[in-house]
Amino acid sequence: MVNTPQALGKLISNAGSVVVIQADNPDTDSLASSLALEQILGDLGKNVFLYCGVDIPSYLKYLPGWDRVDRTVPKNFDVSIIVDTSSNLMLEQLDLTNQKMWLKSRPCIVIDHHHTVKNTIAFTSLIYNPEAVATGEVIYELSKQLDWPLNAVANTMLASAILSDSLGLSSESTSARSIHILAELVEAGVNLPAIENTRRDTMRREPELVHYKGRLLQRVEYFSNNRVATVTVPWEEIETYSPSYNPAMLVLDDMRLTKGTAVVICFKIYKGKKITAKIRCNYGYGIGHQLAEHFGGGGHPYAAGFKIQDGRSYDEIKRETIKAATDLLDNLNRGIIR
Repeated sequence: MVNTPQALGKLISNAGSVVVIQADNPDTDSLASSLALEQILGDLGKNVFLYCGVDIPSYLKYLPGWDRVDRTVPKNFDVSIIVDTSSNLMLEQLDLTNQKMWLKSRPCIVIDHHHTVKNTIAFTSLIYNPEAVATGEVIYELSKQLDWPLNAVANTMLASAILSDSLGLSSESTSARSIHILAELVEAGVNLPAIENTRRDTMRREPELVHYKGRLLQRVEYFSNNRVATVTVPWEEIETYSPSYNPAMLVLDDMRLTKGTAVVICFKIYKGKKITAKIRCNYGYGIGHQLAEHFGGGGHPYAAGFKIQDGRSYDEIKRETIKAATDLLDNLNRGIIR
């Protein structure tokens, strides 16, 4: 099928019920985009179901409606929409729970903005993946092109998505159009200070988390003349603290403040030899997506991640990650990559 807004709109118009799918690593863009689609498609008369293979992290619960996201795909729906990813690796829980067969049996649409990442979801009927700062931006443009309704809640969700993935309109991926869209959303009534105030309220942490953050920061290691900083979270700490807050999100921003540091990485070690890495880069060192792609992951130049489940040891993965990051930074300095 031709991957155009019109083709996408036709698939949606013929559907009575739609399930919106997030990856197993939900973020503000994916959740806010899902909640916006729930509003838009609901106003079009569709029955909308929201799915994510993992529990929504606590730091995303400032977005009203997060509790409507379910870990079960409904058996009766007409079309699925996968948002904010085109990577099959990011949908592992669908395989583990044998729910992917339901998606394969019906039309499946991917709406994403990681336009440089190859689509590895083989069963998709249509992928719409233009260059944009956030999936929320893509959905806004689709709504304008297809004359989809945008109510106040949808507008707030789209603004939240754009603000998050653009790092407050400060990332290199932010375009003039991104800024114009946010201005249009404000003109439509979106209250940006209210969004930020609500987000900050949910960032308040229990004293135990503050102390744990201090312990994590004490464990930060520096490599490659301090250009690369890493911290590691073992399974015991994931199990203890993740229900309250993602350990990586406690420290990554602080790690980026180290003088001379370009790239920061938080490794998590799970049971069954699963290892994940969350990557953040400082301005001018946007190699995050390339570092993640080295391991089969993906993301943005300044925010990316990957997952390893091939049995390799943590020490081996860590060494390879540091070397790959160092090589990418060296190539960047030599002008080999831009």
